[in-house]
Amino acid sequence: MNPFALMMFLTSLAIGTITTLSSHHWLLAWIGLEINTLALLPVMTKMPHPRAIEAATKYFLTQATASALMLFSCLINALQTGEWDINTPHNLMTNPLSLAIMMKLGLAPLHFWLPEVLQGISLSTGLILSTWQKIPPMILMFQISHSIDLGLMVIMGLTSVLTGGWGGMGQTQLRKIMAFSSIGHLGWIILILKLNPQLSLLSFILYIIMTTAMFLSLITLSTTKMSQISASWTKNPALTTTTMLILLSLAGLPPLTGFLPKLLITLELIKQNMMIFATLTMLTSLLSLFFYLRLTYIIALTLSPNTHNSTTTWRTPMKYPLTPAIINVMALTLLPLTPTFLLM
Repeated sequence: MNPFALMMFLTSLAIGTITTLSSHHWLLAWIGLEINTLALLPVMTKMPHPRAIEAATKYFLTQATASALMLFSCLINALQTGEWDINTPHNLMTNPLSLAIMMKLGLAPLHFWLPEVLQGISLSTGLILSTWQKIPPMILMFQISHSIDLGLMVIMGLTSVLTGGWGGMGQTQLRKIMAFSSIGHLGWIILILKLNPQLSLLSFILYIIMTTAMFLSLITLSTTKMSQISASWTKNPALTTTTMLILLSLAGLPPLTGFLPKLLITLELIKQNMMIFATLTMLTSLLSLFFYLRLTYIIALTLSPNTHNSTTTWRTPMKYPLTPAIINVMALTLLPLTPTFLLM
């Protein structure tokens, strides 16, 4: 793709996100989401492959459906209340509106588009879709969290955690695994959103850090399948080791960063006397732990049969080694800062 065109599309992405983040008016927020969607479509199809075209078409149709439902809900809301302000109290259209935003996020059971779209695009575009594109709808969810029905949030959260674990178990494609990992993590965030929005924001930031670290590692190692990642040790042993640790961090194992949001969310659910939901969430997250551990096993404990006999080991060249290094360190070592986050 032409660098000037790519820069223009990425600038449009930033403008759409800033428009949604800074707006108090539903129409402006909707316009920002539309700019975001339309700016990402050409980036998805920068490689003219049939899978990329199919992924972009599925993404466009799903986002258009969610946008139509969102605009319809906003119009009915404006007819009922006489205002377009985002922070309106709970009314008849709050639940359809939140369902439209959840469809944009890819929460279960409105998640069917996300694994297929992520599988059909490149890793760099998948990084944008899994992190940057989640920011505007998630900020809207934060803004209307006080008026959303708690039962709807809990059901969507539990369903997403279950789907994220169950769907990723039989996958061999790393992009699909990351898609189901995204669904599971967003389920944890949505589950606690109405009870403690600040904790949800912290969990969302940590999710973005860990997902960015994982995608940057996969981009550097040029791996999209399990069979390729098992042969990555000879390319870059240090990065392969940190990739394995990032997978364990995504699984939520101590003493890594991923344990922090799961610990705090479980404690918050127990504090709110939701013991049953806390237990169900932890049990369903064991499903996702299985496929993270399977990936870790393939990376660390299996040796690829195509190792060479050369004494000089070939290494993967890294253009900008500082960025993955900083993100990887953050994705692994933020757990000791838990008391600081609690004070904040």
